[in-house]
Amino acid sequence: MKVQILGIGCARCDDLEKRVRNALAELDIAADVEHVTDLKRFSSMGVFMTPGLLIDGKVVSQGRVPGVAQLKAWLEEAQSAKEEAV
Repeated sequence: MKVQILGIGCARCDDLEKRVRNALAELDIAADVEHVTDLKRFSSMGVFMTPGLLIDGKVVSQGRVPGVAQLKAWLEEAQSAKEEAV
């Protein structure tokens, strides 16, 4: 699984990354987590408000910091979809 946090490094972006990493650890899901800070890449990825969150290339959130419960739901959903595809 690939998780990307899009943001220029502000406190909200850093908070989102921390929450994502904690949610992954609690769920025991392995993922490649990348914090993208290049503004030019944001729009090409479909994100126009930061912080943005992509899971396996799909934009799941932008312009807010979702709660841990919501993050876990998205991560579990992505993990299930990946397992079903195998």
